[in-house]
This record gives sequence, C-alpha cells and structure tokens, in this order.
Amino acid sequence: MTQADAPSSGPHSAPVRPSDLGELQLEVNNLEVVYHDIVQVLRGVSFAVPRGKVVALLGTNGAGKTTTLRALSGLLKPENGSLQGGTITFEGRRTNALGGRALVKLGIVSVPEGRRVFKHLTVEENLRVGSITRPAGTDVRAELQGIYEIFPRLYDLRQRQAGYTSGGEQQMLAIGRALMARPKLLLLDEPSLGLAPLLVRDIFERIRAINAAGTTVVVVEQNANVALSIADYGYIMEGGRIVLEGSAAALRDNPDVKEFYMGTTGGGERKSFREVKAYKRRRRWM
Repeated sequence: MTQADAPSSGPHSAPVRPSDLGELQLEVNNLEVVYHDIVQVLRGVSFAVPRGKVVALLGTNGAGKTTTLRALSGLLKPENGSLQGGTITFEGRRTNALGGRALVKLGIVSVPEGRRVFKHLTVEENLRVGSITRPAGTDVRAELQGIYEIFPRLYDLRQRQAGYTSGGEQQMLAIGRALMARPKLLLLDEPSLGLAPLLVRDIFERIRAINAAGTTVVVVEQNANVALSIADYGYIMEGGRIVLEGSAAALRDNPDVKEFYMGTTGGGERKSFREVKAYKRRRRWM
C-alpha cells in the first residue's frame, strides 16, 4: 500500500496516516473475496477508518469498491460471494462471520447503490422499516423528527408512496432509513449515482452534517471531486487492491489523482481517459 505524496506540514513532514486522525473504529486487513467460488474480486485489501471521520473509497467500475462494502455489511452471501481470507475488526471485535442483521445491531448500516426503497410503502413507512432491529415497542418519533430536520423534503412527502418520488428524494429516503437504525458507521455506495450536480452537492452537504453529528462515514464513489470535498481520508482501489491512500487534501493535490480520477491535468484542463494512451504505464503507484 502506498501513500499519497503530500506532507501534512512542511516539506519533509511524514504523510498523514489514519491513526493520526484519531482512534481507529474499523480495521480491515488483507481481505480476499471470491464470487461463485471462481472469481477473485478483492486481493488483500487493507485499510482503516478513524472514529468520527469521513473516509472515501474511490475507483472506477470493477475496482472492488462495492464488494468491499458488502464484506463490511455482511451482504456477500446473497451475491454468491464469500470471504476467503483476511479480517474485519469493528470497535475491537472481529465481525467476519456476522450476518447483516447482527452487524446492523452492532452499528454498521449500509445504504446500497441504487437506493432500493420500498416503492409501495409511503416515505414514512420506509423510514420506520429502518428501525426494525430496534426492540419491539420502541418509540421512534424522536428519530423521525431528526430525519425530517436533516431532510425537510421527506417531511413534505411523508405520506406519498416512495415509488412516486424522484431519484434525489429516494436517495434522501435511503439515507434517512439507514439513520433510523442509529448507525455508528454508515456505509454509502455511490450516493451521487444518477443525480444532477445540484442534487449531488446537496446530498453530500447533508452527509457531512450527519458526520458532524457524530456518525462515522465510509463513502464509495466514482466522483472523486465530490467525495474528497467532504472526506478526511481516502483510498483509491484498482483491480481489487488499494493502490493509493492519503489525506483528502493530499489526494486532491496528487497529479495522478487529478488526471485519472478528477478529470483534470495540472493546469485544470479537462482530460478524458481516452486521451491518456499511456494511462497504465504512468500510474506511479503501481
């Protein structure tokens, strides 16, 4: 694993490490995942998430980002995937063998790619589904009020069927539903997918507010610009491996990240992958 080439202060300072940002809440070591007993997708993935911070997992399609989140949230089995090696430790406890429901009770809650709201239920019924792991009879009115304060639009739509809401509203709903479970660690898979730029900015501002209220966040994104704008630390994945890591500021300043993941050269000129014929040869971190 390599560090982003950006010092924390001064020309000779050591790069920032996750442990420099606080107590590590989640530690992943040498994770290997195989689908259908044949296809290896993760090849020794290791990373750490400091408590109370936002960590971005970046990379192109097929890099292994979604598989990583599935491993963390216990959702590999429904996709015919399995952990073949490595460890996942959350707040000092090994969680490799735990299923999705048990992990939600521990405080690890995932918002999958594509929202996946219950379209035939109302917005408020969807939110209440998020509290299903709470003890029977729990009064969730305070949590509902909190969600409506974060996403006022959901309050306006609370009696509407979720299937008749927009993509941005469904993304708000999916995040709100996850928050009803009182997560300690919130896993977000491509929250910007399919949304207009203004909605993307709005969603990410609210993610940052959720984090500021005390929830640790891991966000998987292809949109490096927006993810690094709210992240404290980031990792770049390619081919099922972590190939680069560093503080968000270091990654934003890294010339390779600018060129290959943020679409700009050092002078700010837009540049596509198609124009970069020597892409694989020039990736210094490989």
